[in-house]
Amino acid sequence: MPITVPAYGKEAAGRLASMADVTADDGALRRFLHGLPGVDAVGLEARAATLGTRSIKTTAKAYAIDLAISMIDLTTLEGADTPGKVRALCAKGIHPDPTDRTSPKVAAICVYPDMVATAKEALGDSGIHVASVATAFPAGRAALPVKLADTRDAVAAGADEIDMVIDRGAFLSGRYMEVFEEIKAVKEACARPGGTSQSETGGGTAAHLKVIFETGELQTYDNVRRVSWLAMLAGADFIKTSTGKVAVNATPPVTLLMLEAVRDFHAATGVQVGVKPAGGIRTTKDAIKYLVMVNETLGEPWLTADWFRFGASSLLNDLLMQRQKLSTGRYSGPDYVTVD
Repeated sequence: MPITVPAYGKEAAGRLASMADVTADDGALRRFLHGLPGVDAVGLEARAATLGTRSIKTTAKAYAIDLAISMIDLTTLEGADTPGKVRALCAKGIHPDPTDRTSPKVAAICVYPDMVATAKEALGDSGIHVASVATAFPAGRAALPVKLADTRDAVAAGADEIDMVIDRGAFLSGRYMEVFEEIKAVKEACARPGGTSQSETGGGTAAHLKVIFETGELQTYDNVRRVSWLAMLAGADFIKTSTGKVAVNATPPVTLLMLEAVRDFHAATGVQVGVKPAGGIRTTKDAIKYLVMVNETLGEPWLTADWFRFGASSLLNDLLMQRQKLSTGRYSGPDYVTVD
């Protein structure tokens, strides 16, 4: 299934080019990032909490559940992963509920680079993307040539999407241009031989780049806003909260802040960027809260798997149980869904 991110139109390309001075050197980038409006923490948290109180019922809830299932990146990222486990996860992604073939497929299967070929073969022509973490996930502690080789290996094996992690140490030390250049380099490594970067072509000649911030380690909301803009200026197709491997992962306020950054970036450049909260989203109720935030902040154009994802594999089981309850009137319980 080809990646559906559109090519930049002439107007968007021109508006993005007009921001080139912002990334001309380290000083210019620093001035821009520190010139962004400060985050009103109280206001941000209050708005996230208010949006979380919206009540979604009956047919709207059924629609939201199916939409959330279609946005999941079903993931296995363990040292004990085997080809058999990956194939079983792919089978679940294609038919999340074996007793009900009307259930939507998930958006992607996310694995380590050495499992990309196995996932690609297992998924066949299902239309589900293969995503791969790269750049020394989850710590990101490796030299740039190693990170680029990691990315190229995954792309060569057939990955449709690359989830990279930024160097949080560099960012927190204020080495913004170093982080910017690393994202740009990984973006270039996402191109397939003979192809160009996805945002230049809009086609399937490059893997889609998701940039992971590990927001639980960034200390302040201002840093989350700054890193969101930095990644989008560097060419991120998606910005992602977390690896799911630390104590604090996606939260509603942080995700709302990233959605607002995407909104403002789109207004300034005309370029659409996706958002992926990851880690800690486990219930249908939580997922619906996030969908409400997307709708209220970015609107319907972002309410597709092309522009919003959940990095939350355990969420799928609860969505399936709630889906069964809506269709049968009975709550089956966790014993009636497959365990990842």
